[in-house]
Amino acid sequence: MQGSQSSDGEDALFESSHSESSAFLLMPTDDDAGLLALETQFNELAAELVTAQNASDAIGLEAGLPIHDSEAGQDAKMRKAEAVLARLAPIEQAIMATPARTIAGLGVKARHAAYVMSHYWEAPIDRIDWDARAVRLLIEAVCNFTHTPLPFAD
Repeated sequence: MQGSQSSDGEDALFESSHSESSAFLLMPTDDDAGLLALETQFNELAAELVTAQNASDAIGLEAGLPIHDSEAGQDAKMRKAEAVLARLAPIEQAIMATPARTIAGLGVKARHAAYVMSHYWEAPIDRIDWDARAVRLLIEAVCNFTHTPLPFAD
């Protein structure tokens, strides 16, 4: 019967490591300050991208030129957009590579996924394919759970 019994030292070791591992799982190993900072940078650049596109149209309209339809206007818009997108790319890569450790961090990642997959919201949900529907519903569920708004209007 001695094989089925453990010594007091073994019990103490098991209880100690079990308590420590349980406590470790309950306590965050890190916060999501870095991920939240990346979200701030991402939001600023995404807004800059929209502003640059709208400004191109406004400048053309003020000059009496339909810049949004002209080849020169399209080229200017494209260059501005590409410059912002080049600055945005490493931030997006960092968001994807950084693990979420809190609910807020999970919200950052879901919101970014919605931005990347925004074409899944271009049609009503009953008109998109099964895979797109699964991804869209998962992103929406995470955003709802984390109280994170989608990055675009419905």
